[in-house]
Amino acid sequence: MIRTALSGEIPNWLQGILLRNGPGMHTVGETRYNHWFDGLALIHSFTFKNGEVYYRSKYLRSDTYNSNIEANRIVVSEFGTMAYPDPCKNIFAKAFCYLSHIIPEFTDNCLINIMKTGDEFYATSETNFIRKINPQTLETLEKVDYTKYVAVNLATAHPHYDSAGNVLNVGTSIAGKGKTKYVVFKIPSSVPEGEKKKSCLKHLEVMCSVPSRSLLHPSYYHSFGVTENYIVFIEQPFKLDIPKLATAYFRGVNWASCLSFHKDNKTWFHFIDKKTKKDISTTFYTDAMVLFHHVNAYEEDGQIIFDVICYADSSLYEMFYLKYLNAEFEENTKHFSLPACKRFVVPLQWGKDAEIGSNLVRLPSTTATALKENDGSIYCQPETIYEGIELPRINYDYNGKKYRYIFAAGVQWSPVPTQIVKVDVLTKKSLTWREEHCWPAEPTFVPYPHAKEEDDGIILSSIVTSDPRKAPFLLILDAKTFTEVARATVDVELHLDLHGMFVPEKDLKSQED
Repeated sequence: MIRTALSGEIPNWLQGILLRNGPGMHTVGETRYNHWFDGLALIHSFTFKNGEVYYRSKYLRSDTYNSNIEANRIVVSEFGTMAYPDPCKNIFAKAFCYLSHIIPEFTDNCLINIMKTGDEFYATSETNFIRKINPQTLETLEKVDYTKYVAVNLATAHPHYDSAGNVLNVGTSIAGKGKTKYVVFKIPSSVPEGEKKKSCLKHLEVMCSVPSRSLLHPSYYHSFGVTENYIVFIEQPFKLDIPKLATAYFRGVNWASCLSFHKDNKTWFHFIDKKTKKDISTTFYTDAMVLFHHVNAYEEDGQIIFDVICYADSSLYEMFYLKYLNAEFEENTKHFSLPACKRFVVPLQWGKDAEIGSNLVRLPSTTATALKENDGSIYCQPETIYEGIELPRINYDYNGKKYRYIFAAGVQWSPVPTQIVKVDVLTKKSLTWREEHCWPAEPTFVPYPHAKEEDDGIILSSIVTSDPRKAPFLLILDAKTFTEVARATVDVELHLDLHGMFVPEKDLKSQED
């Protein structure tokens, strides 16, 4: 653990650990991953203790990591890189190799996010595997396979937490009993009294499922939304081709090539009632779009409002192939679809006499519309809140509730963040932090102990520098004014990461027992 060099003053109340996760190693021996999102997971942390900040990092010792390091080359496939182990010696062995990859054994290189279930912490990605970690030492612990608890082949790395600490998540069950479906499940925050040493995962509960509109082409999704009474799930025309997935190994192509954007298709909205565990029967849709991150969702006056970061196409994923991250990067990014934060408003009830083509949105504060169609379906058009932001975070105390502030990374001209942005969704005004040669990570909001207003707190963001003469640092901003409170400089090669969470000291107590 490395003690950082401080400028400014760390608030006395800030005690805990900021955990971050992302790709860290892109070459093994003489082999190299094709895509930035494929790199071997590197967990790093900033520990706040008595006014000091300490840095630690460790590679996730996944089975994938161990196999690759032992072979000194990439032998486990990732989404953008198909790996081929030692060549099969004869035609029968080769046929067996191909057949064994029809239902892929996905990687446990959990490089996207950190999830808390009960007193346990897990590194997560979008496969059926998660890896338990010790948040204080970053030691890699058990490997967990979701399929032992719920029939899903894929699951999001962006779960939600309800007020009781239960985890809500969504996964895809591919062609189970002839039905491809999206499964909503809950992991309880605790176990029954007599099972203290058992994992909360053993009590996982399936809440409901939504059939995919296409048996062989389910939607890709990276996150979802929740309100007080509903799960908000978006089935977008960015689809996974199951037949192509099953033959990818045989054809010598990566799994990412099995994803395609269908620009002429619609985007479908699902609203699952938490009480009835059923999808609302009315059909809601909008035009083709691609989204990775939900910002927040809530209910107001019989309507569901949800904010998402949208793209016109799937070019974001393409931009992160390593062949494009070169000297011509700025030229390549001209083909990058700019993200925009958009607000959709969906009415849950309306009069039977509502005219065809009439706008059913009753909120005066938005320009979003929901038009009644001849067949009874509702065509939704969004309001653009703000352009050029990604990796959105909010004060999570307002998750599923009416809120006002988004904290995000600014990506005005390229997919690499160059600033941190605070957006007021009410006034559309913004505050920004930026510094020359600085690439900020996803901003994490930490509320003051006795916060009264939504933006009473601080922002934490690890900053990578593009100038080799400038050391990377952890930035601490006042969330209300966006003025710098402190920075903790660390003399290491800091990597751009993806997601993470702040763990207050009180939630670490059980780790010491």
